[in-house]
Amino acid sequence: MSTSQCPKKTCVVSDCNIIFFVPFSACSAKVGKTSLIMSLVSEEFPDEVPLRAEEITIPADVTPERVPTHIVDYSEAEQSDEQLYQEISKANVICIVYSVNNKKSIEKVTSHWIPLINDRTDKDSRVPLILVGNKSDLVEHSSMETILPIMNQYQDIETCVECSAKNLKNISELFYYAQKAVLHPTGPLYCPEEKELKPSCIKSLTRIFKVSDLDNDGILNDNELNFFQRTCFNTPLAPQALEDVKNVVRRNMADGVQDNGLSLKGFLFLHTLFIQRGRHETTWTVLRRFGYDDDLELTQEYLFPMIKMPPDCTTELNHNAYLFLQSVFDKHDKDRDCALSPEEVKDLFKVFPYMPWGPDVNHTVCTNEQGWITYQGYLSQWTLTTYLDVQRSLEYLGYLGYSIIYEQESQAAAITVTRNKRIDLQKKQTQRSVFRCNVLGGRGSGKSAFLQAFLGKNLQGQRRIRDDHKSFYAISTTYVYGQEKYLLLHEVMPDFDFLSEADLACDVVCLVYDVNNPGSFEYCAKVYKQYFIDSKTPCVVIAAKSDLHEVRQHHSLSPHEFCRKHKLHPPQPFTCSTAEAPSKDIYTRLTTMAMYPHARLRCMCASNRCTYCLCQNLLKLELLRSIKAQLRRVLFNRHMAQADLKNSTFWLRASVGATVFAVLGFAMYRALLKQR
Repeated sequence: MSTSQCPKKTCVVSDCNIIFFVPFSACSAKVGKTSLIMSLVSEEFPDEVPLRAEEITIPADVTPERVPTHIVDYSEAEQSDEQLYQEISKANVICIVYSVNNKKSIEKVTSHWIPLINDRTDKDSRVPLILVGNKSDLVEHSSMETILPIMNQYQDIETCVECSAKNLKNISELFYYAQKAVLHPTGPLYCPEEKELKPSCIKSLTRIFKVSDLDNDGILNDNELNFFQRTCFNTPLAPQALEDVKNVVRRNMADGVQDNGLSLKGFLFLHTLFIQRGRHETTWTVLRRFGYDDDLELTQEYLFPMIKMPPDCTTELNHNAYLFLQSVFDKHDKDRDCALSPEEVKDLFKVFPYMPWGPDVNHTVCTNEQGWITYQGYLSQWTLTTYLDVQRSLEYLGYLGYSIIYEQESQAAAITVTRNKRIDLQKKQTQRSVFRCNVLGGRGSGKSAFLQAFLGKNLQGQRRIRDDHKSFYAISTTYVYGQEKYLLLHEVMPDFDFLSEADLACDVVCLVYDVNNPGSFEYCAKVYKQYFIDSKTPCVVIAAKSDLHEVRQHHSLSPHEFCRKHKLHPPQPFTCSTAEAPSKDIYTRLTTMAMYPHARLRCMCASNRCTYCLCQNLLKLELLRSIKAQLRRVLFNRHMAQADLKNSTFWLRASVGATVFAVLGFAMYRALLKQR
């Protein structure tokens, strides 16, 4: 794997700013710390050295990692202990300078400076330390034999560099390692004592492995490795380089390579090897590309990218998002039964820090006979989440690696923000795919049964649902004029005095009452008159439990009279007490009303016995069809034969036929009205 530099946008460093702090007493040790700083800046040894160098800022464009660097010097002669503590609290990395020819300065590293720094920093967020042995030009031996035990004793020490400010030896390397200690720290990744990766690092790399394993076979094949390499380092691996990587793993780990692909153990071994060889930047480049920060947590910017949400708009998944979710489903549906078993669901969500779907999801979307979420139910749940809580949907897509796999800037590219609903009403058309129906009614009216029937569950199947597994939502697809749309049903709790804006904001309203309960319709009438009588939202009254005996309602008007008075559709009979799955006709009609609220559907009855249906049937009679056909033939032949247009007998027949039809239709209409 490459060690190419991490792209700037994925480097996670607080304020993109690193502070170097060199805390050593100039007056007591004369170790040359100020000379080091001045030699770095001027690239020559200074003739005169002050007690303390002023703070120096090195611009980002002249540093290897493209990060602004602030260098801060400290002098006991000019500064107080309080100033020292403030600088320690602001430091990203601390360089402790000692003189290689002065044993007392080395002893003071452990006796004074490291304990002081540890006392002033949190145990969980220790600042990385760099030991700097200056004045190497004055001795012929190395101090590393003395320093190595110190490095083994203190995990915060990243490395040790011996240098000389006088002849500029290793000056640039010193500041490179200091900068590297901030951008690519060892501490969060690796435990030197155990010589293995830390649990948090293993967890992060395991998620990265699973996201990159596009076919979910537990092995990164050559195509997946090249995709991973290109994603992280912007360049693919040559075939020979790929084989070299696998050969290294083979020689060191028996099951690191399986079926000529890299297993999870082999993947983790490679990163352990990178760190042990001082190539921390390779592992950090991978981690940051997949959204991790210095604490190996996914950043807020990665999980929750900005998305503009104007008022009165909704959020939906776009085509690419559905394709991605389909690929995720396919790679986890191992038995190819178009449903996710509980084990397959757990496997899918292993890349999440928690289980996002509870048992209520199985009663929110469609399931198979075993109660497993089907492919359609799986997409429906994602649609529901995106509609109700787009930020959570973005978070979930982030865990699955949408922006990585589809090479997008962020998960926001998966979201479509719909047009303002008022514009849809003005233009009398909509491009939306998800429509919300709020279901209101008194307690025991049958609201929950109405939701579950939408998912294909009859009354017998609904009785097996545990109370703590029930859901207030149900979502599935319907077809309106050949177009697939999602209908989202939301059961609103029956609290008449406290209906919130969310309870009222929807595309269509269902008012449900129990035909067998004389006091059930009263709630529907009150809610309609209080909240919806002047609303442009279409309303439908559902006569639930229509298989039972219908009793007279206590309201002053019967449900039919109430609907006629307020120009609503007649109450729609509904029951889920059936042997088979309940009919979905009513849900298709609801979706149609939600899509075309401006076009008032004049009839929703299923019996074809209302006035409107009878008139519509009359219009479909053979007599009318023959008259229409003859008129069409005459108009077509107009240009062919002018003689037909002059034929008075034809016009007489057409006039008489139209008159007879009109009289019969009007008479039938009056008769039906009188009968009602």
